[in-house]
Amino acid sequence: MSGSGPLSGCTVVVTAYGGGAELAETLSWRGATVLHAPTTQLMEVADGAALVETTTRMVANPPDDVVLTTATGFRSWLAAAGSAGLAADLLAVLDQARLVPRGPKTRAAVRAAGLVPAPGASSDTTSGLVRWMTAQGVTGRKIVVQLPAKPDLSSLDDLRAAGASVRGVEVNRFGPAPDPQAVDRAIGQLCASAVDAVVHTSAGAAQALLDAAALSDRLPRLLVALRSPRVVNACVGPSAAAPLQAVGLNPLVPDRPRLGVLVRALVERLAYDRAPSLDTQFGPLVLRRGGVTLDGVAVPLGPGPRAVLASLMAARGNVVSRPELLAVLPGAEDAHTVEVTVNRLRRALGRPELVRTVVRRGYRLAVPEVAARA
Repeated sequence: MSGSGPLSGCTVVVTAYGGGAELAETLSWRGATVLHAPTTQLMEVADGAALVETTTRMVANPPDDVVLTTATGFRSWLAAAGSAGLAADLLAVLDQARLVPRGPKTRAAVRAAGLVPAPGASSDTTSGLVRWMTAQGVTGRKIVVQLPAKPDLSSLDDLRAAGASVRGVEVNRFGPAPDPQAVDRAIGQLCASAVDAVVHTSAGAAQALLDAAALSDRLPRLLVALRSPRVVNACVGPSAAAPLQAVGLNPLVPDRPRLGVLVRALVERLAYDRAPSLDTQFGPLVLRRGGVTLDGVAVPLGPGPRAVLASLMAARGNVVSRPELLAVLPGAEDAHTVEVTVNRLRRALGRPELVRTVVRRGYRLAVPEVAARA
């Protein structure tokens, strides 16, 4: 569902599984047409017995510090411990340890469990937490790290290098896309330049998009599309951006890894920084990947009418000749095709007089006279 708003006329792909539906809804409220295509899903570890065994060993030999990297993983760990009759024991161990949560969601989950996060341990990245811990001193300390679904084991190595004894706990893993056809459609639309933005909230989801494109022999085309200035490739934070940066992409990453900040950055980039726009006698005209918005109302357009409108907008009220318009229509052979496409554009806009015929010369958009002379 989409409607009026700053993202009206924009098509946005969301690759997230956990929280993806809420993010898609938020973007829809701002007017975007959203293709929710989770590229992966969060699942329990394949070997649940190993998690129970690790938890049992941890209860028998309590750690000094516990690093908690995700709220979902932390809650899943408690649930698995509860199923094994170890919840009370695990909570008792956690209550005595120094708890180092990553990010506000994990911190909130820790508090919701009746536990107290370590004061001063505030970072949105695992590497940031590790730097804080090593600055505090970890020599001789026993540390347990709840690993994210796509773990960065270098953080464990950094703690070990600083003199700590470290164990990683695998709680979740990434599984296959719940709807592979949706992912296939998303890749197809990205490769066809029919999308304004793609949004990732985890490294696993971003990597899975690249992997899915590679499996269908479309990775080179996808990378070309994502490098294009016409597509905003956005990530919630540095961790989510890492797989994309590894293949030479430069995604949009907000200053703070928060979904609200990401949405605001996306709105600013799509609505105000990048979209070609023109003031007309019938209201602002803003060109989008899937069409246009006229006076705030989204109007879907096919490739032909959109190409003609883009040329007319670039002329900013000046006349564009029929041969010039013919050149932007793929496969068109004569001036009659231009006339048919212009009529389709007029009908779609609902304001036929917006596209004016200039006898023997071509067409122009109805703009204020000052703009036309500029």
